[in-house]
Amino acid sequence: MTTFFLVRHALKEKAVGDVPLTSRGVMQAQATGKRFSGLPIDAVYSSPLRRARETAEHIALATKSPVYADRRLRERANWGDLPGQSFDEFVAMWERCTREPEYMPPVGDSAKQAGERLSSLLAELAAQYPAPGSVVLVTHGGLITDFLVHAFPENELEAWHPNFIAVQSELIPECSITTLQDEGGTYRIVDFASVGHLKSIS
Repeated sequence: MTTFFLVRHALKEKAVGDVPLTSRGVMQAQATGKRFSGLPIDAVYSSPLRRARETAEHIALATKSPVYADRRLRERANWGDLPGQSFDEFVAMWERCTREPEYMPPVGDSAKQAGERLSSLLAELAAQYPAPGSVVLVTHGGLITDFLVHAFPENELEAWHPNFIAVQSELIPECSITTLQDEGGTYRIVDFASVGHLKSIS
């Protein structure tokens, strides 16, 4: 079986567009790299957005793994993709996408489409890195939950957190690690949104 580690990017600057990590975010990314440093990681894949790429670079450095960008790891939408969109308008659009998975926003993907594109990438990587392969994917909180809601029944998700679907936007902290195992085309959640490796950061 192939093991996938889905990592949300570290803390980013609060600004419009393709923003970098904060100084605290850099510490989170370094701690996450340290968490993986003793594991046999085959590769690190990253969303092309800067906050994810910078996080992935720290993990790749710690694990001595190659890092690749893949657009399928991009968030369903990013503030700044739609010219002139205010932050409040972006949040309203985001929340509607979360409530209505098939709603097609004016920019980006629906939540369903986002989950499907991550699913397609995982299927490719499972074939590329067969057992006992291990791959880190640095992506975004929304995309992780879009995939989980797409790929798992609600009762299975609620074993990890009550009311999972209703509160999904609050469940994936920066640099949390969700561990999946591919078992012949189906997935098993081994660990969800783990942040134990960040405890040393005050």
